[in-house]
Formats: sequence, structure tokens, C-alpha cells
Amino acid sequence: MVHNAHDTARTDDSGPSDVRLAPGKPPPAPPTENDLPPDRTQAILEAAKQVAALLKRKDHGFALAGSVAAYAHGSSGRLQHDVDFCVLPDDADAVAATLREGGLTVRAAPEDWLLKAGCLGQSVDIIFELSHRPVTPELLSRARELPVDSVHMPVLSPTDVLVSLLNAFSEHHCDFGAVLPVARSLREKADWKEVRRSCGDQPMPAAFLFLLDRLSVIDPEPEHRPGSSKVQP
Repeated sequence: MVHNAHDTARTDDSGPSDVRLAPGKPPPAPPTENDLPPDRTQAILEAAKQVAALLKRKDHGFALAGSVAAYAHGSSGRLQHDVDFCVLPDDADAVAATLREGGLTVRAAPEDWLLKAGCLGQSVDIIFELSHRPVTPELLSRARELPVDSVHMPVLSPTDVLVSLLNAFSEHHCDFGAVLPVARSLREKADWKEVRRSCGDQPMPAAFLFLLDRLSVIDPEPEHRPGSSKVQP
């Protein structure tokens, strides 16, 4: 005998009215504050503040980088990834020792240009080579002292933040969607001529700059503006 699947499903669907708790079993308690998912943005900021406090206490030269630096400059959106700090290559071992003294776990990463640390359940990258370029005293000197959730610390300049993000683009990692909101929020603070000079000759950054041009986020280069004519030598 062939049964009608629809009729069977309808017969088996007893509906909510037939659901009963087991005798003597209390109803589930409502979720408490500890059961709710943590605010990842605040957790990342707390980790950034603690690491910065440790580095400042020992007078290490450093600067906040990456998405948290963009956040400090006013970029909107929730933080989802780790915390990045730039340090000089020669200071990496001393910085690692300071963090260990402060109770943080620090380990070498497979990449030879950073160290990995753990702080308050968040991942912290201690970077001494930013987008294939060693961190230099000049880079750190351009950092700006900004409050990051009430704790002041040096933060990479908006221009350097964007250059580092664009230089990280490659054929294997080219997420324009993640960097576009950062570029929009920092459009009035960055030196776009310097951004173009630093990375505009590379294919992926050049493509992203072209996108910003077409979206009217930034002004086009003079020779690409409508009505302009390039003077031939």
C-alpha cells in the first residue's frame, strides 16, 4: 500500500499544543547576562587597552595598526578580528618579554614577521614587518596619540593604515568589501596622493583605487579627470 507523504506528514505533525514538559521538570530558566554572546568589539578593545598599557609601562615604541587603528580614527562597524600592534624588529624580543611578564601568552607564529599573543581570550599580533615592509622608526613617528576606548595610545596614521591594508592585497587575498568601509570613513583624513605613491603601481591596490575613484570616494588622478588632456612630451 502506497501512503501519501503529505497526509503522513500532516498526521505526524502534532503541533505545539501536544508538547508537554515531563512531570516535575521545571521550565527552562530565561537566559542570564552571562549566557548572552559577548560583545566582540568590546572584548577586542579591552585586549588592545591591556596590551598598550603593558607596552607603555616599559616605554616600548609601538603603534596600534589594522582594523582597530581604523576604528580609533573613526571607522564604523563591529570589530571581528584580532588586535594588531607594530613594533620595531629589534624590539620584538623585549616586547615579548614584557607581555609575558604581564601574564600574557606569547608564541612564535609560522610567519617570520610577527608574534602571536593571547589577551582576555583575544588574539593579538605583534607585527614587525607590515605588508612585506619592516616597521621603521619613521612609521612609528607618524603615529598619532589617540584615545582607544578611553586609553590613550599611539595609532598608525590614517594614511599608513590604508597603505598597509592595500599592500596586503594579493591574488589569494583580495577582500575589497572589508576595506571599502574603512576607505570611506577615512577619506577626509588620509593623504591619497601618498597612498597612490606608496602602492598604486601594484595591480590589486591599483584596482581598489580605481574602484574608489568610480564610487566617487576619492578624486581621480588629474590625468584621468573628465575633460583633462595629458600633455605629451
